[in-house]
Order: sequence, then C-alpha cells, then structure tokens
Amino acid sequence: MNAFEIYGGKPLKGEIVPQGAKNEALQIISAVLLTAEKMTISNIPDIKDVNKLIDLLAAMGVEVNRISDDTYEFEAKNINIDYFQSEEFKKKGGSLRGSIMIVGPLLARFGKAAIPKPGGDKIGRRRLDTHFLGFEKLGAKFVYDAENHFFNVDATQLKGTYILLDEASVTGTANIVMAAVLAKGVTTIYNAACEPYLQQLCKMLNRMGAKISGIGSNLLTIEGVEKLGGTSHKMLPDMIEIGSFIGLAAMTGSEITIKDVCFQELGIIPSVFSRLGIKFELRGDDIFIPAQENYEIDTFIDGSILTISDAPWPGFTPDLLSIVLVTAIQAKGNVLIHQKMFESRLFFVDKLIDMGAQIILCDPHRATVIGLNKQNKLRGIEMTSPDIRAGVSLLIAALSAQGKSVIYNIEQIERGYQHIEERLKALGADIRRVEAQPAGH
Repeated sequence: MNAFEIYGGKPLKGEIVPQGAKNEALQIISAVLLTAEKMTISNIPDIKDVNKLIDLLAAMGVEVNRISDDTYEFEAKNINIDYFQSEEFKKKGGSLRGSIMIVGPLLARFGKAAIPKPGGDKIGRRRLDTHFLGFEKLGAKFVYDAENHFFNVDATQLKGTYILLDEASVTGTANIVMAAVLAKGVTTIYNAACEPYLQQLCKMLNRMGAKISGIGSNLLTIEGVEKLGGTSHKMLPDMIEIGSFIGLAAMTGSEITIKDVCFQELGIIPSVFSRLGIKFELRGDDIFIPAQENYEIDTFIDGSILTISDAPWPGFTPDLLSIVLVTAIQAKGNVLIHQKMFESRLFFVDKLIDMGAQIILCDPHRATVIGLNKQNKLRGIEMTSPDIRAGVSLLIAALSAQGKSVIYNIEQIERGYQHIEERLKALGADIRRVEAQPAGH
C-alpha cells in the first residue's frame, strides 16, 4: 500500500498552479456523449476519478485522443450500447461514483442507459434519488436489479416538463440538464444547483446548440433541440484546491502564490478564509498569501463564537469545511464548524486530536475548534485517509506538525489531487511516497 511520509514543521515558499476542477471535469467529460461531433476539452486534471471516466468512455466506443498533458479530443460517434450489459462495464462503472453522470447524456441521445450502483467516498449516504426522480419526470422508466446492483433505464421518448428538485444537487442538476437538452418541448428545473461548474456545463451546452436560460440562478429553462454539435471547452481551476492551498499557507506560516485562480468564480470562499484571520492579496488573477506569524478568528458582531457551515452555492462548499477545520487549529480564537450536508465527514478529527489539536466533536455534524495560536505545534503521527478532503486536511496538519507523520490510503487523496507530492515538494515540503502498511494489517 502506498503512503506519504512527511517531516513537517517548516515554512514553504513559492508558486503553485491549481489543477482543473475535478467536479466540473466529471460533468463536462460525460457531456461529450451528447454529440457525434468532435469535442476538445482542456485543463483536465490528471487524477484517478477523471482518468477512470475517460477510460470508461473509451471502452464504450468513444474515440479518445490525448493532445497534451491536460487536453483531450473526444468523438462519440460509434457508441456500443450492448457494452452496458457486460461484466467489464459493471466493474468499471461500479468503482467510480462519477459514472452516474453518463446516464443523462445516454438517455438523451440513445433513449436507454444502465448503471451499476456506484462507489466512491465514505462520507455518509449519498443518494442518487434526485437524478432518477428527474429522469422519471422527463419520462424515463428505471428498474433496479437488486441481485446485480444494477439500474436499467429506458427513455425512448423524453418529454420536457416542470421539475422541482428535492435537493439542489450539483450532479443531479447536471445530469437532468444533459437529459433535457435533447428532450421534446420545454423543461423547467426549479431548486437547481447554480455552482460555477454547473454554469460552465450549461454555457458549453449552449455553444453546442442547446437552449438553456437562467444560467447562474436556481431556475433553469431548457428548450429541447434536435441535435447538438461539437465545441471546445476549458475547465475552471479547482476551487477546493485553491482553498486547500490558502489553508496550507496559513497553517505552515508560508508565503505562497496561487496562480490563475479565476477569482470571480470563487464566491464566498476567500471571505470565509479572511474570517479565520488569513491575509491575502489579489495580484492580477493570482492570490498572494504572505507568511503570517499568527492569524485571529473573527467573532460575530455581538461577540459570540463564529460558526462556519456549508450550504448550496452561493453558500460555502461542504468540500472545504474539513480544510477550514484544520486551518483553525493554529488560529487564535474559537470556531464552530457545522457540517450539515454529510453525516460522517468530521470523524477524522480524532487523528487531529491525537496530534495535539484542541477540538470537541459535539456530534456527527458539529465540531468546536479551540485555536492553539501557534503556541504549541502539532506532533507527527501515523494515520489513514478516510476520504479525499479529510486526506488533504490530514496532509496539511502533517506539514505543519513537528516530526514525522505517515498517511496511509493515499489513493483517496489522489482521487482528487493531481501529482500532489511533486507540487508540494516544489514549495519545499519534505514529503515522499513509501510502500507501507498501517499497523495491524
């Protein structure tokens, strides 16, 4: 098993370029199935989840041509529909949560799809109901084969309709939008997610010939069209990486410049980190974070303890709550972290407590962090990464800790962060990949 061995406690310095957005990539790459024409996609992150999806499309018959490190051409003119019943598809699709995203485009263009029950993170229940309820409203019928853990979906005639989503799911909205663009008539989606990644998808679909209005709001109107053409598209930088690097700079007292961040697309993220007391300045489209001796958490206006919680966009993204939590460990002051959307994302705090953090886990959704104000350094320990975001939070903690830390199960981290160890080494981090098993294995 691969692990990271980290000797922390020293400041880093330099420039780092965020990768293309993982969550955008899974939607955009699935959308190539909507047309037989050539699609050119750039700024694709080189990470496991995305590479698995590209591999899955190639196995389905999509012509995939890698032009450069981050740019691919896709041509989906010869799709093998029978592939969906194969054992190979069951295995490939089942190991990737993002494989659910191919269902909408397949229903739109071919009138049928199948999907194994997808895998992914261990961060609590992640329902797929929003996707399927939306497809059903558009006229699709699906059958869940409990024995084989397989969903078969039939949609020979999708018709536009009014859909009120049960939750503002980003992937659910994206999937339903992709199904609706080729449906007959007008589809209205209310309580739609409006994240920048979804806006990117809708803008790209419009360039392909779709008729989507209301982009950026929670009310989307989609006028079905006969067919879509090809286009080219560039991914946004990954906002979760950008937030992770801001937290890393603060925790390690480092001077770091994060390049080309598309600042106007970051929403509330920079101001949340500002409330933790982290100083930064915008230089062009780069975020410059100076080395800070310490940083002090804001309070609410009446002096009460600051609460940071997640909410659908334009609220604070749940993917950055674990980063905020770890960053608060070395702040001056206290903060309550309230994780509303997933019920087991905070369980990694026991590792941080072992390292010397002062954290009270109130319940599965809330943790209070009592900042150490850099009076005591964390100490290095051995730990295992439970999911992508917790893994990077533990990595940030390890880089700020005194002594040696070992993080196992780094495959989880690499599902979301490309070449992370090389990029951290370039900033001066003492990190290496080793072959190691956690004790008791």
